[in-house]
Parts: sequence; structure tokens; C-alpha cells
Amino acid sequence: MKDEIILKSEAFVKDVLSKDSSGHDWYHIERVRRNALYIAEKENNGNRFIIELAALLHDIPDEKLNYSKEAGKRKLTDFLGSLKLDSKDYDQIIEIIDSISFKGGNHTKLLTVEAEIVQDADRLDALGAIGIARTFAYGGKKGHAMYDPELNVREEMTEREYRTGKSSSVHHFYEKLLKLKDLLNTATAKEIADQRHQFMEQFLEQFYIEWNGKL
Repeated sequence: MKDEIILKSEAFVKDVLSKDSSGHDWYHIERVRRNALYIAEKENNGNRFIIELAALLHDIPDEKLNYSKEAGKRKLTDFLGSLKLDSKDYDQIIEIIDSISFKGGNHTKLLTVEAEIVQDADRLDALGAIGIARTFAYGGKKGHAMYDPELNVREEMTEREYRTGKSSSVHHFYEKLLKLKDLLNTATAKEIADQRHQFMEQFLEQFYIEWNGKL
């Protein structure tokens, strides 16, 4: 039964996100799933079924990918309702997905180890070479400048300001990505994040060298 639920969820997510060009496509979902299951195994913790299902579905209700927050939420709940999950599993999946987003640094308290693992898995995919590629893909999709030195880094933001305020792809590193290493929950994710964080810092150093015309 659980295998059937996972397969049905895979097919649903592939159908919904297969044409995404903002860095939230099926391949992102698959990487997050692999990350999450790897962390769970290394930490020897968490309900693997809940972790895998939440990882697969975590971007379905995302406001960035839907007409509205309400439309996204309805898309998730309608699909989860079709799976005929136990009420406890249903509620936990909703709770995980509702709580793991960055939201401009306005953190939601995580209630379970499963939420901690899925959040770490998602955040790892925002770091390193993939994180850099996804940042510029999303920025281009949203019409953001690659870099605008006239803009200031936004230190404190509401969720709405984070979603809609003026920024650039390079500014996003300072407003989110470089903060993630210190916000991870598990020892496994922190170990993986160290090298990816360093890679992003090296990228930014080289970016500014080239931006400023230094050879």
C-alpha cells in the first residue's frame, strides 16, 4: 500500500512540475527525496514513509508555483485526500510541508524529526553548485537582475516582502543561501553543507572579480 502511494505521488508531482523552469522541477524534488532518505539513514531516525512522501510533495502548495497560496494548499489537500492516508499521516504531511519553508527568515517551529530532515534535505539543494544554478534560474524566471549593486541586502523581511520585494540573484545569496548552513537541524546535513557553503563563497569572490573587470 505504501509503495503504491509513493508511486502515485511520484506520477502526480512529475505531471505538476515537469515543465517548471524556476529550479523547482521534478529533478529538484528527486534530489530532495534522495537527500532526505540519506539523512534519515545516516541519522538512524524518522519515519521513512512520512519523510519520503513529504519530500515528494513539499513544493506542490508553494505560493511561488501556484496562482495563490490558497490554490496551492487546495492542490495539496485534494491530492492527499485521494491517497486515503491514515489521519495521523495526513496531518503530519501537512504539518511538515507548512513548516519547512524559509519564508524570508520568519521561521516556523518544527515539531518532528521528520520535518527537520525534510527541511534539511530541501535546504541542501539550495546550496553549492546546484544552489547557484537554481538561484539564477529562479531570478531569470522572475525577471530579477543578475546583480544590481545599487540595491541593499535586506536583513529583516516579512514573508510578503521576501516574496515580492526588489532584489537580485546575487543579493539572494546574502538574504537566504549563506544563512542556511547555520540553520540546519541534523549533523549529517551540516557536514554536507560545509563544502557547498564554501563553494558559494568562492563563486561570489570570483563573480566580483569579473564584475569589477579585474583580470
